[in-house]
Amino acid sequence: MTATSTTMAIAAPAEIQVELGARSYPIAIGARLLDDGARFARVIRGRHVLIVSNEMVAPLYLERLRAALARGNASLQIEQLILPDGEVHKTLDSTARVFAALAEMKASRDATILALGGGVIGDLAGFAAACWMRGIDFVQLPTTLLAMVDSSVGGKTGVDLAAGKNLVGAFHQPRAVIVDTDTLATLPPRELAAGFAEIVKYGALGDATFFAWLEQHTDALRVRAAQALAQAIAHCCTQKAGIVARDETEQGERALLNLGHTFGHAIETATGYGTLLHGEGVAIGMVLAARLSAQLGLASPASAHSCSALTCPSRCHMASIRII
Repeated sequence: MTATSTTMAIAAPAEIQVELGARSYPIAIGARLLDDGARFARVIRGRHVLIVSNEMVAPLYLERLRAALARGNASLQIEQLILPDGEVHKTLDSTARVFAALAEMKASRDATILALGGGVIGDLAGFAAACWMRGIDFVQLPTTLLAMVDSSVGGKTGVDLAAGKNLVGAFHQPRAVIVDTDTLATLPPRELAAGFAEIVKYGALGDATFFAWLEQHTDALRVRAAQALAQAIAHCCTQKAGIVARDETEQGERALLNLGHTFGHAIETATGYGTLLHGEGVAIGMVLAARLSAQLGLASPASAHSCSALTCPSRCHMASIRII
């Protein structure tokens, strides 16, 4: 997997549709979308709104979101729940706190949960939405690169147990995914790097053109060049939307999106939740999968090296990992 062209053009549409019949929904990608009250008014069907966020994201964006919601519909009853940050809090206990907040506001079946944060918040809030009164609306508002390109799209929700990641969950599609790319400006460098593995995944899954584009634009992505990030996010969301439309509940093709996750989840569980970011676990898992494929003769050593070089830079400390 090597670059073959310097003129790749990856489309960056403002809106992508996940086609699931009556449950179809848009993925909107652009700057300042958290301020778009009219957009929120279009996707929120009832008057009860619960914003679920964490202690890192809420101080940055919660008030902006509340102001936009009020501009879009002044009659909304808006409450908020701020959870601790980190994978270690993606638990049934945290989900119970969401249920308690919904009960306190007397949320009905037309309530909406807004998940403002990264993959942990999106997974947990989505699972709570799947359970409350057997299913209410939720909207994904991803603020990390990993959540923007992967976990916010497709309806996989859930929480972790001590025995493993995502063992309790449900398929529950969001009402919409609203990706405000401006939020990446406040993303810590480690979180940005962790999200890059999920972007590389889409190229490694047989999309040689995108893989070549990534090789050529790695520096731009790592310095947060707005156009390059928007193009990468849009391409990944377009690819995932198509896969989800064809295989919503992972009976076949969608399982390909788990590339690197078998190793990655095992490493996250063995090292303890919070030691590695999820994207770091996936990055290491993708490198291990590439190396194993080369050892088994299923991929060329050159392809495995290209995948490793692009997926996991030196900060992942891969020199200490060996496949026996």
